[in-house]
Amino acid sequence: MNKSKIILFAIIIVAIALRFWSLGTIPASPDFDEAALGYNAYSILHTGRDEFGSFFPFVLRSFNDYKPALYSYFAIPSIAVFGLTVFAIRFPSAVFGVVGVLVIYLLVKELFGERENKQNSIRNYTEWFALLSAFLLAISPWQIQFSRTAFETNVGLTFNLLVGLFFLKGLKRPWMLLLAALFAGLNLSVYQSERVFTPLLVLALIINYRKELFTLPKKYLVSSLIIGLIVILPMIQFIFTNPGSLQRAQGTSIFSQQSQLVKNNDIRLADDSKNHDQLGMIFDNRRIIYAKEIIGGYLSHFDLNWLFLEGDNPRHHAPNMGLLYLINLPFLLLGIYFFLFGKYSKKTKYVIFSWLILAPVPASITFEVPHAVRTMNLLPMLLIFIAIGYVSVFQIFKKYLVLSIKYKVFTLSFCILFFIFALFNFTYYLNQYFVQLNYFDAKDWQYGFQQAIPQVEKIQGQYKKIIISNKIPMDQSYIFFLFYLRYPPRQYQQLTMNGKNQLEDKQFGKYIFKSSYWYQGNMQNDVLYVGSTSNFLSTVKTKDTIYYPDGKAAILLVDHKDNP
Repeated sequence: MNKSKIILFAIIIVAIALRFWSLGTIPASPDFDEAALGYNAYSILHTGRDEFGSFFPFVLRSFNDYKPALYSYFAIPSIAVFGLTVFAIRFPSAVFGVVGVLVIYLLVKELFGERENKQNSIRNYTEWFALLSAFLLAISPWQIQFSRTAFETNVGLTFNLLVGLFFLKGLKRPWMLLLAALFAGLNLSVYQSERVFTPLLVLALIINYRKELFTLPKKYLVSSLIIGLIVILPMIQFIFTNPGSLQRAQGTSIFSQQSQLVKNNDIRLADDSKNHDQLGMIFDNRRIIYAKEIIGGYLSHFDLNWLFLEGDNPRHHAPNMGLLYLINLPFLLLGIYFFLFGKYSKKTKYVIFSWLILAPVPASITFEVPHAVRTMNLLPMLLIFIAIGYVSVFQIFKKYLVLSIKYKVFTLSFCILFFIFALFNFTYYLNQYFVQLNYFDAKDWQYGFQQAIPQVEKIQGQYKKIIISNKIPMDQSYIFFLFYLRYPPRQYQQLTMNGKNQLEDKQFGKYIFKSSYWYQGNMQNDVLYVGSTSNFLSTVKTKDTIYYPDGKAAILLVDHKDNP
């Protein structure tokens, strides 16, 4: 085994450790999307149907957001082995996170290899580009964050890397184009954003390599096209035959008629018309407003403050950190410069820059931008630039080391300072994620159900009904009870297939889940109430209280006996 393979093996070990260590307990709780993916996988495993009774579905209706179902199928083997646990539903994401580290190594070797880059100075460092890119992905806070949770975007990223890898390899071994088509087709059933990004990526690759591609035997091109169409056909059929299939996309889109943007625009237009403001009517035109929002949303994903310091949703990054290590900022900027003006192949530049430019497109037409989940495809290209920055700086130092002792002293001093800061940056991240995350962000992860549900189950025989809040932060509480109780899927399916539990308020057994104002201080006898502190009067006496790690009350169990 040569040195390069030993280093790659070590990088893979690091990637495995960072993704599997305490996987079931950090983050402290699954959010409702993770629980839904897990319970539906459990349901399909035992009955062949999801919670709504759909037989081996391509799309999960779930919370009427119609999730692509492929992640749940990936979770079935781990649930079969480990049971319906948090570890089991996160296991596939962790595996794909590790696979992504290996794939980016192979992809970078293809992009910077001898075929595309004939300059000796570049070819000599291809292996270092590849190893550095793999290492940076292995320790990436952005990728670790989503590798340790059942977030489909992480699988989508790995699939896109595989599409790029097999497409490039397919130019030399045409049968690999079939694999590229397979992963591209499957990716449309992984995550909503991939339905936009993956086709754009494939189109960009075809345009860039059209001369090489269309000189290949036609049987491989036709076979790849057929495979891709076969794989995506069920998804296309579902979209066109189910009116609710695009509900999630419509709900997050800035074009939604219910969006605050549209409502505010209608008010401004009405005021402009009333005041006969012709200029206002031009600039408040909905098309101009949409264009400004889309451009602003797109550009927000290149905000260095978002990338390196703040991040967005607390579930998308470690506390008090951005998505990337601050130590890498100067190397990112240097990498972009050296890559842009370096003697790299035009085709390599085209692939990397087109990937970079296309990655934010799916999120740019949605709310809550910048958004780390919807633009995770941005990550590998940023890491490649950072790797180029590191190698380029190394080349410069190597060139000047032979000049005089003062350059050697400067280089050594720089390396020591860099190592100290890099070590601090990395250990700070490890502390923030593996130690502080559960303390600071437990509420954002809907903490408390795992502790509360066994207590409810233990005393449920004392009550005729158990009423559970379905209001934030306990929204979609029913799925947690299904998940932690391992409620028999066939029994729940009987309710949904008979027309029950189709709306927001759901019920099964003694459990009733209410999103309306379900408690006003007058309690019913023989009823247990389960809710957050916002659901009860401040004077209420609790039968039991589940606390967040920081000591604040998370979930309260309350009944009439303690509050006559």
